[in-house]
Amino acid sequence: MDSSPPTPPAEPRQRRRDRHGRGMRGPLAPPQVPLSASRAESFRDLVQDSVERLERRWPQLSEVDFVVLDVPSAGGADSPDDWPGETSVPLGSAVAAGKERPAQIVVYRRPVEIRTKNRDERALLVHEVVVEQVAELLGLAPESVDPRYGQD
Repeated sequence: MDSSPPTPPAEPRQRRRDRHGRGMRGPLAPPQVPLSASRAESFRDLVQDSVERLERRWPQLSEVDFVVLDVPSAGGADSPDDWPGETSVPLGSAVAAGKERPAQIVVYRRPVEIRTKNRDERALLVHEVVVEQVAELLGLAPESVDPRYGQD
């Protein structure tokens, strides 16, 4: 038997090069570029920006749940049978508060994305949808919810 003390396990070496000898990779893009944000996250940010813009004028909107869904569901309150006079897919919906749940405004991401070509158009359309749904929920005209409605 060997009476020498056991040697400590070797610490992993810090790699300075990858297995092909090209060196460590750096970041793909500068941190200020939103490369890591998915389309869904970017869309949620547009909705949140619109909501924050309206909450300054309408503080009661803090009680409303704003939700982003990809598409309207095939059944329930968003079914085609409930779209009065519409033959196209809705861009959003508003549901009044119930006994156990707060009011809710839903913006549908895919129908909005399909109708827009770039981020600026998408931001304008998202804001219009949010304003229209808030107006429906509050029983007001969209122009009274946001005086700049329809001017962009």
